[in-house]
Amino acid sequence: MKKLLSASLMCADLMNMRNSISELEKAGIDYLHIDIMDGSFVPNITLGFDFVNSVKKVTDIPLDIHMMVNEPSRFIDRMELGENDIVCVHYESDIHIHRTLAQIKEKGIKAGLAVNPQTPLESFEYLTDYIDMALVMTVSPGFAGQKLFLGAERKTKEARQLLDSLGCENVPIEVDGNISLENGQKLSRAGADIFVLGTSSLFLKDKSITEAASDFRAAL
Repeated sequence: MKKLLSASLMCADLMNMRNSISELEKAGIDYLHIDIMDGSFVPNITLGFDFVNSVKKVTDIPLDIHMMVNEPSRFIDRMELGENDIVCVHYESDIHIHRTLAQIKEKGIKAGLAVNPQTPLESFEYLTDYIDMALVMTVSPGFAGQKLFLGAERKTKEARQLLDSLGCENVPIEVDGNISLENGQKLSRAGADIFVLGTSSLFLKDKSITEAASDFRAAL
């Protein structure tokens, strides 16, 4: 499966977002990752739905929406998305998460399911008919600058094995959280396909976005 890069817009220059998106387009970034946090499911509050819709109007790069919110079904209709975009919700965020995944699919949008570091991978087992992507969190959601979860590499490998055993060889695994060059290499070998890149690998002080993206691809 092709390895894809998803740029975390939370780590971009928010005061010059249009220029940042132009740089990401030139770098051939595959997805724009937008974190939505509600201050409840996770302690932080970040980007919102008006931001999502504004970004959608100015770029053809598909959006990768990561909803770290309680009861995400309340907000799906707030976003103007298309068939190439992904909305990823957390297994832990709703007791009836399959309904939310079905709601996303019914709108013609790709659906992703995320699990926190401590959440068993068996959470995916009865939901594979609803998902187009599996997100394995490699840090606890909600904070930048964390170290990689110690079990991240093993969990990614076991997630790939589980999905393959369920006939979901074409469902990509995304990893999110401290995806540095070194960690990206390890997780790629473990079976990761989509890499959420932020200040550890893409938005760097000593490299352009294009240079950083090229270096990361070359390392995989």
